[in-house]
Order: sequence, then C-alpha cells, then structure tokens
Amino acid sequence: MAVDSLALRLHSLLLRDHPGGRPSDVAGVVRWFGAMQAQDMASVLWSLGARLPGVTAAAISAALEDRSVLRTWPMRGTVHLIPSADARWMLELMGVRALAGAAKRREVIGLSLEAAERGVSVLASALAGGKRLTRAECLRTLTGAGIDVGGQQGYHLLWYASQQGVTAIAPHVGKEQTFVLLSDWASASDSPSREEALGIVALRYFRSHGPATVADLARWTGLTVRDCRLGVSVAGDALASIDDLVFDAALSGFEPPPLDDWLALPGFDEYLLGYKDRALMFADPAHFDAVVPGGNGIFQATIVRSGVVVATWKRVLGSRSVVVTVQPLVPLKAGDRKHVAAALQPYASFQELDLDVRWP
Repeated sequence: MAVDSLALRLHSLLLRDHPGGRPSDVAGVVRWFGAMQAQDMASVLWSLGARLPGVTAAAISAALEDRSVLRTWPMRGTVHLIPSADARWMLELMGVRALAGAAKRREVIGLSLEAAERGVSVLASALAGGKRLTRAECLRTLTGAGIDVGGQQGYHLLWYASQQGVTAIAPHVGKEQTFVLLSDWASASDSPSREEALGIVALRYFRSHGPATVADLARWTGLTVRDCRLGVSVAGDALASIDDLVFDAALSGFEPPPLDDWLALPGFDEYLLGYKDRALMFADPAHFDAVVPGGNGIFQATIVRSGVVVATWKRVLGSRSVVVTVQPLVPLKAGDRKHVAAALQPYASFQELDLDVRWP
C-alpha cells in the first residue's frame, strides 16, 4: 500500500468520515483524541464543534458539565481537555514529568516547597464538599491563608495543585475559569498498568494524528522515545506502520475519496499541534510564520483547503453577528472566497449568529 500521509492524517483527525465511524458527542471526540490542547477555551470549544456538525457552543458548554471530561495539565505542562476517568493515570504517566522541574521554577519565582504544599492543602479544604471556585476566588482564598500569590506564584500554585492530582479545571462560569476537586469531577477512574497506559496513549495518538512517527508521539506526550516505542508495541495489531510512519490499522487498504473541501479550524487545533514536521499542511513553509507569528506559540485560526492551510482568520463576536476577517496566505479568487465563506458558516451557526466575512 502506498501511504498518502495527508489523506490518512485527515481521515484519522475526523475532518471527514473515518472507516471506523466518528464519535457523536463531546466525550467521544475527546476520548478519540486522547487529549485536546485547551489552554484557550474558545479554541477547544470550536475544535469540538468542528467535529460535531450542527452542534452549538451552548450545547457543548452544557455537555462539559456532565463531568465526563475535564481540563488539567496531563502532559508538557500544558492544559488539555481529557476524559475524566483517565485524569489520574495520565498525570501519573506524563504529568509527573513536568513536576521534575517544579523545584527550579519555585526557586526562580521565590516560592518555597512548604508554601506550595500548604497552598495545595488550602485549596483542597476550600473546594471540599463539592464546591467550585473561580480562579479569582482561589487566589483570594490563598491570600487569606497568608500565601503570597504575586507575580507567577498564584499560577504556579494552581498548576501545582492540579499537577498533584488534587484539583482540576472545570468549565467556565461566565468568562471565568473555575476549579474543583479532581476526586469530585473524576469519581470513576480507570487504573491501567504503566505498560497498558503507554499502549492506550500510543493508540489514541496515532488513531487521531497518524500517520506520524514515534518521535512525534514523544514530542506530543513529553514521554521518552523508549516509552513511546513500548507503547506502540503494547498497542499491537491496532496500529500499522510503513517505514517510520505509524497509523491506525483500520486505515490499511482504505481508499479515501478525493480531497477537495474547505474547513475553518480554530487556533490551537490538534490538526497542527501534534507534529514536528508540518510540511504537509503548508504550501510554503513560510506560511507557518503567519499561523504562529513571531514563533510565540500562539496559533492563529486557519482556513484549510484539502488539508493545506490557505488563510488565517480572526473573529469578533457581536450581539447579532460574528465579524470574521480573513487573511489569505495564497491567492484566492472570487470562487475561492465563496468557499471560504461557506467554510466559516458552520462556525457562525455554532455561535448562533449571522456571518459577516471581511477581506483585507
């Protein structure tokens, strides 16, 4: 079988039908991916919406309240949306690696281990009994207990409590991030062995991001290449490979239909985040600089045609309409612009607003 990396990657990312079907709800999509980068809540909401046709932002926000998924720092010290039942073993498998650098970070920001541990205890007590506090309320609670939250100390304490498996990030209340006890939000937890956990991570990554390399998996998880190779081995026949590319075995022999579609994806979408080499997604490597201007790690929302990024877009939500400004990266003719508008319409419907597309 000749590997068409782009076609396989698109199918496994749920941008179109997959031979194994596609999840039909929020929990299913998150479990399919294993983890979805979610430091920007608006972006991850649309990452879900783009894969659940016809759903609205309000419906997804309501679904997030059923406690089947949550946000925390399971890997790379970055916030992800993950299945609640997987939170503990993910923190133990991958999140713990971020804790290795915690002591040095505390030294830099002037926070003692004793203060950090006391902060965890204070937050645990404040959230006991099923309580839910906003970020501001958590910081006020820490301050009231005599713990300094100035500079980066407050953020570190919130991260540290979640990294220790004590707290987790619950859905927003209004525009405010909230925190809960992990034990309240993930009352049912899976407990695979370490090897089983590595196999689960490998299967979910390559199912959602493949074909990709073991080095890509290591980059995505923060695990060692040795652990990633073990994970692929544990996943066994569920994965297939050609040369150094690993992918969902369900795609072996699968002939995808021709790709000629237009999609509007958010910033921080897993379509661009899970790889070291993104050459397949850009007609010109220089276009990546427009998606991540200045290399600052902030990914812009993208318009994708047949898997290739052709423009970026920014939106302003109004009371009746969403104004979207599109910045082309390649020449777009009048017909192309109509396709772009059509690709953006699902986002406007997702927000339950009219669409107003503007061009520079």
